[in-house]
Amino acid sequence: MECAAQLDVEAYLKAMQQQMEAKFRAVAEAVNRAPDGAWINASEMEVRDLFAQMRQEAYEKALQMRVDAAQAAFSPGGPGHGPASGEQGV
Repeated sequence: MECAAQLDVEAYLKAMQQQMEAKFRAVAEAVNRAPDGAWINASEMEVRDLFAQMRQEAYEKALQMRVDAAQAAFSPGGPGHGPASGEQGV
């Protein structure tokens, strides 16, 4: 079964680019803050949390864009249920 409403992949990538760059910048900063001899121990948990947050944000954004696309394609009356072409009565 094919689903009609899909998110625009290019629009999604464009929307996420700034967030991804900010997360990667934060990863680099966390590693740079770690003292010599403790690079992994001092940065690993922060980096893990940053990627977990990015994963959640990326998934939520994709789902929201798919919902938005489905809502934009939705016709409240369904196909062929527009205004009647005949007389309206009573």
